[in-house]
Amino acid sequence: MEAASDLPSLHSKAVGAAEEQVSQQKEKHTVKAAGQTPRGRSGFSDGNSKWLAPAKAKKTASKRNSVELSSDGEVEEGSWEMEEDGSSEEMVDDYGASSSEEEELLPIEKAALKQKPDRRDLSEDDSEEGEEEAEEESSQKMGQKEEEGPDLQINLDIDEQFKLPTSEQIEKEAAEPPDLHSIHQRIKGNVEVLQDFVVKREEGRTRQEYLALLRRDMAAYYSYSDFLLTKLMDIFPLPEVINFLEANEVPRPVTIRTNTLKTRRRDLAQALINRGVNLDPLGKWSKTGLVIYDSSVPIGATPEYLAGHYMLQGASSFLPVMALAPQENERILDMCCAPGGKTSYIAQLMKNTGTILANDSNAERLRSVVGNLHRLGVTNTVVSNCDGRQFPKVLGGFDRVLLDAPCSGTGVISKDPAVKTNKDEKDILRCAHLQKELILSAIDSVNAASETGGYIVYCTCSVMVEENEWVVDYALKKRNVRLVATGLDFGKEGFTRFKDRRFHPSLKSTRRFYPHTHNMDGFFIAKFKKFSNAIPQAQKDEEPAVKAATLSAVPDTAMEPQPKKKKLEGSKADKEQKLPQPPLKKKQSLQAQRKPLKAGRPSPKMMRPKVPTRKKHRMKSKGQ
Repeated sequence: MEAASDLPSLHSKAVGAAEEQVSQQKEKHTVKAAGQTPRGRSGFSDGNSKWLAPAKAKKTASKRNSVELSSDGEVEEGSWEMEEDGSSEEMVDDYGASSSEEEELLPIEKAALKQKPDRRDLSEDDSEEGEEEAEEESSQKMGQKEEEGPDLQINLDIDEQFKLPTSEQIEKEAAEPPDLHSIHQRIKGNVEVLQDFVVKREEGRTRQEYLALLRRDMAAYYSYSDFLLTKLMDIFPLPEVINFLEANEVPRPVTIRTNTLKTRRRDLAQALINRGVNLDPLGKWSKTGLVIYDSSVPIGATPEYLAGHYMLQGASSFLPVMALAPQENERILDMCCAPGGKTSYIAQLMKNTGTILANDSNAERLRSVVGNLHRLGVTNTVVSNCDGRQFPKVLGGFDRVLLDAPCSGTGVISKDPAVKTNKDEKDILRCAHLQKELILSAIDSVNAASETGGYIVYCTCSVMVEENEWVVDYALKKRNVRLVATGLDFGKEGFTRFKDRRFHPSLKSTRRFYPHTHNMDGFFIAKFKKFSNAIPQAQKDEEPAVKAATLSAVPDTAMEPQPKKKKLEGSKADKEQKLPQPPLKKKQSLQAQRKPLKAGRPSPKMMRPKVPTRKKHRMKSKGQ
């Protein structure tokens, strides 16, 4: 009886446990039916979802239990045992799913499950492929941009630069505002064509057409006159012309010269650095120069400047004084001294010994010279206001002469951009004529018998051959001088031949400095050594002809202040024409002796000027 009484209790317990399990399975089933999140929808997005998914054998068992429930809500014992056995057999580890999952699903669910991983794999592959494609496209686009840059430029070069524009395109460009970018690209392409003209030129086009287009484009882009561009293209090779024009658009660095009469460069540099100035030494070739990069104080108003510790001076202005190499206790002439930078440099190299004559023809500019000499502590200098062409008569016998001749200023375009358009052939020839007169005066002012000197340094801030090599070659022909080395380790050699002109071979010792190669103003320096005070007689006889030729080359504007000289020359010419008249009078006297009857008549020349010609004809007819 105890065993019988225990059976209902066991049965009730088993039924209660089964009901609880069924209720739990129902809850799970309802949750799954309400918000089913099957594998691959939103739970996982990568390929690890298969091995990350937990085993679902228990869920399938719960489904079977829910199906095998009786109408009374009771579960048969055999089915439960079978489920347990089956679940134990179908049980797999937590890293994979059972193989019988798909068999218990509906056909539609099986198809959906088959499609979902495919879609997931496809979506993953698509996303990866899309990312890869996007990266490839972006890289291709970047590569295309990088490749298209030169390609587009090449296309532009081929379309616009390598092929000369037609007259219609030129008219359109003239009517519209200039496109500086396209003009700049066309200049580059044109230069490339001209460098390899035989290969890259357009058929039927001449080199002159390309040069004319290049000149017109450079005039539009850099704002130069056609005359000056033509001159520069004759001096420089084509790529160097572009570099020269580009360098003129950038200002030269600010440089100062240490006044060693009052301080040392090291002490000056430290004092300026303490005031917030960023500077460096100018270069190995200069022991006194400093380059100013940046300054928090005005560099021309510091206490050091006012005390005369340094002078604001361009780097190119150091070079003529270094070439002159003045010695102590010498007599030196600075023929065109304003504003006094070179004069004060000469004084500090001479350590305030000897004598310097600082001359300038412009009295207004001499004020700055006097002020700078006082500020810098120069005590061996005399300032004069004379015309340099008259200087040998005023004072001579100098050991050395520095002639910084007035010029067209084509080497300092970065300081004075007006030179781009306001210079023409007349200005160049006028400057060249003045420079020839000044250099002869400078040579005559030097004593060739000087023990330490006898040197002349000629320099200009111009790059024109007419103002440099032409003038130097003229001086070599007119005076007993020869060219010597300047003593400068850098700089380009001067021209010995230019177009149809041939200069003396010793012009190789002259030096040229350019802004695009030396980062300083354009400059020309020549150093002469005088070996005789005598003036060559043969060349002296040719001077009137040379002067007449140079005066004829100089325009009428240069001759305007000399109208009286023309009248004097005309009167002299009239006198010279009247000089050969005495033999005519002799002939008339002889004829008067032959015919004494007409000898008492007054001379017709005193009555009227045109009568003598008629009288001659009458006398000839009567004589016949």
